[in-house]
Amino acid sequence: MSKRDYYEILEVSKNASQADIKKAYRKKAIQFHPDKNPGNKAAEENFKEAAEAYEVLSDEQKRQRYDQFGHAGVGSAAGGGFSGGGMSMDDIFSHFGDIFGGGFGGFGGYGGGSSQGRRRVSKGANLRVKVKLTLKEIAEGVEKKIKVKKYVKCNHCSGSGAANSSAYSNCSTCHGTGQVTRISNTILGQMQTSSTCPSCGGEGRTITNKCPHCAGEGVVKSEEVITINLPAGVEDGMQLSVAGKGNAGRRGGINGDMIVLIEEVKHPELIRDGNNLIYSLVISVPDAILGVPVEIPTVNGKVKLKIEPGTQPDKILRLRNKGLPDINRYSTGDLLVKVQVFIPKDISKEDRQVVGKLRESESFTPSKLEKDGFFSRVKNMFE
Repeated sequence: MSKRDYYEILEVSKNASQADIKKAYRKKAIQFHPDKNPGNKAAEENFKEAAEAYEVLSDEQKRQRYDQFGHAGVGSAAGGGFSGGGMSMDDIFSHFGDIFGGGFGGFGGYGGGSSQGRRRVSKGANLRVKVKLTLKEIAEGVEKKIKVKKYVKCNHCSGSGAANSSAYSNCSTCHGTGQVTRISNTILGQMQTSSTCPSCGGEGRTITNKCPHCAGEGVVKSEEVITINLPAGVEDGMQLSVAGKGNAGRRGGINGDMIVLIEEVKHPELIRDGNNLIYSLVISVPDAILGVPVEIPTVNGKVKLKIEPGTQPDKILRLRNKGLPDINRYSTGDLLVKVQVFIPKDISKEDRQVVGKLRESESFTPSKLEKDGFFSRVKNMFE
């Protein structure tokens, strides 16, 4: 099933400001909030859909890639957990707590009510990797297995950081809320502000007996092989985000993301120009005059091409749909074959005599039409 446009989901225009996007998301979140629609699976999916749209459009870099490449630009079409498609309810509230805090008039359940009743959940750091792709892999899409060093959940304490389930105590500073409230006097009267508890870091509790294997962090350094699916049509320098494949969060927190940087391996014969490929074909003067069958390299092997008699230097031959696919699969580029005629600098005495005879032939005398064609090509080149 195709994904809906993110702007359509939030009902905003493509030039909407960040403030408008945030406002629109908050409206949708209130409308489809699980506490307001108990047991309504459709509302829950709409809630997640709105969160995914906001995750992309609220991030300027992700939004720019989405505007240029659509869902594939932020990884949604690649499968394997790109972007926000794999977010749970806890992930949503952890990501966007600034929007839900204190604004839903008593919604609870998933943490959507008063921000004072929610403990802070940490998020692991993002992981950045560089993946090299050949033109063939870019043309077809590819699955890559990447071995990375990262922080993973400690198996001995299940990521809690505590030696056992009773090794906790409520934070004495915030009394388990994860936040501290301060009241200050201003010229407008008393003002109440809330902030993350400095003693427990917003967790609402402290560990009295730390796990000896992770020193109470809940994460340990390890190696992991991660499988990612890269869509066809990606470009050099493009970044894709794989949700939840970064470093594990401390003490039961959520995982960071994996940022995949695409590096295109240069092809020995083909040059990429957008979705088109360019091949420079060099032929001899006799072959240009008489015509010749040739083989042209493509990303999927060689194809045969007939060079017609009288082919002029710099002629461009187009092999349709032999280029690279658009990342959104809307179209496929072409393979452009630029014909170049080889003119030797040093020739034998015998060859010089043959060429001298050809010079005297009318067939080798440039016509006015050919001269005009040459000057037109030069003019177009400079324009």
